[in-house]
Amino acid sequence: MSGAPSSGRDVFELGSEHEQVVFCNDRATGLKAIIALHSTALGPGLGGTRFYPYASTDDALVDVLNLSRGMSYKNALAGLDLGGGKAVIIGDPAEIKTEALLRAYGRFVQSLNGRYYTACDVGTFSEDMDHIARECDFVTGRTVAHGGAGDSSVLTAYGVFQGMRAAAEQLWGEPTLAGRTVGVAGVGKVGRHLVRHLVEDGATVVVTDVYAPSVEAIRSAYPEVQAVGSTDELVAGALDVYAPCALGGAISDEVVEVLSAKIVCGAANNQLAHPGIEKQLEERGVLYAPDYCVNSGGVIQVADELEGFSFERAQQRAAGIFETTRRVFELAKADGVTPADAADRLAERRMREVGRLRGIHLR
Repeated sequence: MSGAPSSGRDVFELGSEHEQVVFCNDRATGLKAIIALHSTALGPGLGGTRFYPYASTDDALVDVLNLSRGMSYKNALAGLDLGGGKAVIIGDPAEIKTEALLRAYGRFVQSLNGRYYTACDVGTFSEDMDHIARECDFVTGRTVAHGGAGDSSVLTAYGVFQGMRAAAEQLWGEPTLAGRTVGVAGVGKVGRHLVRHLVEDGATVVVTDVYAPSVEAIRSAYPEVQAVGSTDELVAGALDVYAPCALGGAISDEVVEVLSAKIVCGAANNQLAHPGIEKQLEERGVLYAPDYCVNSGGVIQVADELEGFSFERAQQRAAGIFETTRRVFELAKADGVTPADAADRLAERRMREVGRLRGIHLR
């Protein structure tokens, strides 16, 4: 791995906030992975493993650094005694994912001796965590058959729905989406569960996804749900709420320019394409529910597994996302800042006040 990404900055500069970045290479299985630990001030870093065909190692590095930083804030704001970590495996999972590769990856996670706990993310599933756990003690999000929390997208979607209810209350006075039109971009693992909550709440739902079978599955289950051909078409349509539930960077200058929705609240990580977008949203009268605030249901679910999993207990904790989102909006109003800034302030306050004596987590 070159120490000088194409940005002209080296790894230490790119990861200047991070405690540790580990490059994992296993030639026998084709494994190329990066594990990033942003902060262990509140406890071991917990965050999923993303399996994705990055165009370059530079792209993978930037992504894992951003994602791990986001996990520090997400876990802190969710009230968990966990720090921020994340991992990426470089490659197309449909082509190179094997039990041998996953087990090799598990040995690298094990070598960190509990400073990092892994879980599912884009391209990885609970069954993959079972393979990793054959070599590693620090795995969450395992299958129910192995005593795990199973599919974390269930409570991720539930938490996003709670955050959306809080945003609706803030903007329209009632914590419901009944009678509102909600556009959901991405109806895979999380989006499909979110659609169910919205339909049951009485919302009109419009969806899109680059993977046609996902849209077909939604339309089969909920014939009243409308579908459009692209995200561009979705955001340009008449919406009350826009829910980005695919990959990051969904809220770009171009999207803000055409967006009719008055609320942005979705499951995707790192939704804001660049700093300053949150201010553009505010100037256009759009209420942004910070992504890592509302999408923390999944990490709440897999973190509960560390105590011996109880779905009921995890769901009760995830229901607290409603109140957390409300606190974010209240602080934003009181301090005269955007909700994104308010969420950061609440997370940083907890990391500072609770984690200041912890230092680097050593098991």
